[in-house]
Amino acid sequence: MIAEASKLAKATGTVKATAKPVKQRLIDAGERLFAEHGLNGVGIRTIAEAADVSLAALNYHFGEKENLLAEIFAERARPIAAERMRLLAEIEASGTITLERVIEAFLRPAFGAGSEARFKLFAKLRARLATESEAFKGRIRATAFDESSRRYIAALQALLPELSPQELGWRFHFLLGAMLYTMADAGRIQSLTDGKCDPGDVQAVMSHIVPFMAAGFRSAPPPGSVRRKPRKK
Repeated sequence: MIAEASKLAKATGTVKATAKPVKQRLIDAGERLFAEHGLNGVGIRTIAEAADVSLAALNYHFGEKENLLAEIFAERARPIAAERMRLLAEIEASGTITLERVIEAFLRPAFGAGSEARFKLFAKLRARLATESEAFKGRIRATAFDESSRRYIAALQALLPELSPQELGWRFHFLLGAMLYTMADAGRIQSLTDGKCDPGDVQAVMSHIVPFMAAGFRSAPPPGSVRRKPRKK
């Protein structure tokens, strides 16, 4: 088991950083391993060895790997959610509230929070968690992002009163999907466009995704969809 752990640690580019506190080393190592292999693909011994700590230290700080994942997600998600709330408050205070501004304020923090390496790693972790359906993973995401997401849904509803809450919910769902797949940066679009499209170029992403999603939010609901009475102009 130790040999396998060592092999996996080397394969994921783990670097021992004994200058950091034990808890932070566990968070850093856990984030790398979970992003690469998912929660079920990594054992606690592997995490401990990658962090260069004892198994007892992991148990002391987190008890189990699910708690470690929750701590990682909370720590990395906090600045994203806070920046979203700040940007939305700034837009609302300006008196110039547009659909494009609200969409960009929601998206941009997810594409540009923290250092480039840290951002890419957490983006990969978020994309992986989005495809894994265990209930506690849903609770982790909800704890981190539900408050800010609900604020944005309310802002979008105010801008698009003709949409039913259910229809708006679907459109927000598609916004999340586009965001997470772009953040995952799986290399598919680079292959299809001979490298002309790069999801790692945040400015390019914003210039294309914001108008695209705004057009989707403004499009007519499908036939038979319940619609709210439009706001009088």
